[in-house]
Amino acid sequence: MKIIRTVKEFKEERAKIGAEKSVGFVPTMGGLHEGHMSLVKKCRENNDVTVVSVYLNPTQFNDKNDLNTYPANFDDDKALLEKNGCDILFAPTYAEMYPDDYKYKVTENDFSKLLCGAKRPGHFDGVLTVVMKLFNIVRPKNAYFGEKDFQQYVLLREMIKAFFMDINIVPCPIVRQEDGLAISSRNRKLSAEGLKKAPMLHKILAEKSSVAEKEKALAEAGFTVDYVTEYDGRLYAAAFLEGVRLIDNV
Repeated sequence: MKIIRTVKEFKEERAKIGAEKSVGFVPTMGGLHEGHMSLVKKCRENNDVTVVSVYLNPTQFNDKNDLNTYPANFDDDKALLEKNGCDILFAPTYAEMYPDDYKYKVTENDFSKLLCGAKRPGHFDGVLTVVMKLFNIVRPKNAYFGEKDFQQYVLLREMIKAFFMDINIVPCPIVRQEDGLAISSRNRKLSAEGLKKAPMLHKILAEKSSVAEKEKALAEAGFTVDYVTEYDGRLYAAAFLEGVRLIDNV
């Protein structure tokens, strides 16, 4: 596995790969787990070259404490990617990704203002901007995103269409533990007791009940509900447990 840390070096490597080989891309913020590895596996199956980025993007965090406590360990991530057959690990710095210091950004003015966007101002501006930058650097044929953050997937899919970008966005199913909990880097911030309670988020969402009943059940289970909302045929939820924000959808 080749590790590249600058845009210049990556572009040089990309030129060597050429247009004949298909490049697949998995963007991540680190704190890698089985869910990420399912994306890497699919990427490897469908492409000649697999690229994974590990970049903890500060512009998508509206809560600085959330950024400072994000459970990422580069050495662990690197070892996991090497074990799972990643060809190129792109791990830039803020200065590399934002030479303009975030003066320019990509903004969507509809769906990004709902659900998570309504509660996390600026979050999706940061997501769309950094992914646009990464796409321009990596120039993948296919890019892989988990459906756990389904709102993010939809926004990126529509961004590709809006800017006429020749990239195929591939949605990948949520990877869950046996108890139903969606695997997430943030799960590592929960205590042992919190990890026992956390699967209730998915269990309650999947029950045949009204939104109001789900909100009540989550509160009774010890969650602080951010939102439970049905949108375009899908049920989305975000809730805090032990101060950790968990999301899911069915």
